[in-house]
This record gives sequence, structure tokens and C-alpha cells, in this order.
Amino acid sequence: MKCWPVPSSSSKKIPLPDSPGSFWESRSDGHHCGVDIYAPEGSDVVSVEDGKVIDIGLFTSSLWIPYWNSTYCVLIKNTTGYICKYAELQDVNVHVDEQVNSGQLIGHIGQVLNSQNVTKESPSYIKKLLKKRKLSMLHFELHKAFPIQSKEYLGGNWYGSKKPRHLVNPAL
Repeated sequence: MKCWPVPSSSSKKIPLPDSPGSFWESRSDGHHCGVDIYAPEGSDVVSVEDGKVIDIGLFTSSLWIPYWNSTYCVLIKNTTGYICKYAELQDVNVHVDEQVNSGQLIGHIGQVLNSQNVTKESPSYIKKLLKKRKLSMLHFELHKAFPIQSKEYLGGNWYGSKKPRHLVNPAL
């Protein structure tokens, strides 16, 4: 990474393995496909490298899981060939096919969790986030190829038995 994706975040480090929000963190219902960078809602999110926007879409929605708010994602194919997924955004400031530069604003962090809809039946990691008041974050993924659309993937979590081959640990 040429620059940190959330310039105003208090931490400038990738979460350590097995810590909350870390890559491939084991969750009661699956594994985490990226890293979470916690920051206040509305914080700037910038491109970590030069590249081209290849997709924009809805990432989370209360229509899928009741404790989620609607957030968005941006996929950028970097000049290195890797694809970065910037997710849990409240808005998007770029367009598909747009060339972006390292450090360019691409959107703002959204509040992914709707605290009023977290219940005792919600997964334990969701209840921990609520207790720690970590409701907004950038979910950041790194891929070798365009992420495969799969029923085993939802909201940054993988529900299959094997890690997808195209998924890369952003800390490496």
C-alpha cells in the first residue's frame, strides 16, 4: 500500500491475526474476508494505489440482515494487478471506469451496524462490536482476481469450508 486507506484513523496498522476485524478471523458463522479499520462515520476513504474503478455496488442492507444498515463498496484494480475492495461506505465519490490516483478520495465510512436491531440472537462478534461502540469501519479486501459472486459470501464474510484462492491477506 502506497498510502493508508483511512487517513484520519487512530490506528495505521492492519489488525493482528485472530483479533477483532482481522483477516480470516474465525466467526461463529464464517470467516472474515478482509480487515476492518475502525474510524468515525463520515471519515474519508482514499485509494491505496493508482488504479481503475471496476465495480460499485451495495455491500450490506437490512433487507439481507436486520442489524445492517445500507452500505456500499468500490472495487479498484490497481496498477499492480490486485483488486482492492473498499466496503461499508456511506457514499461513493468515484464512477466505474474512472482512473484514480493513490490518496484520491473514493468515499466515506458508513455506520454498518444498526444498534437497535442487534438482538441476543445476533452473532457474538456483532454484539462485541456494539458493546465496544465500533459501529462504523472500512472493510478492506484484497484479491488476485475479480471476486467470484457466490452464495458463500455475504457482507465481507465467507461461509464456505475453504478460503477462496483469489482472496489475499492485505497484511502480506
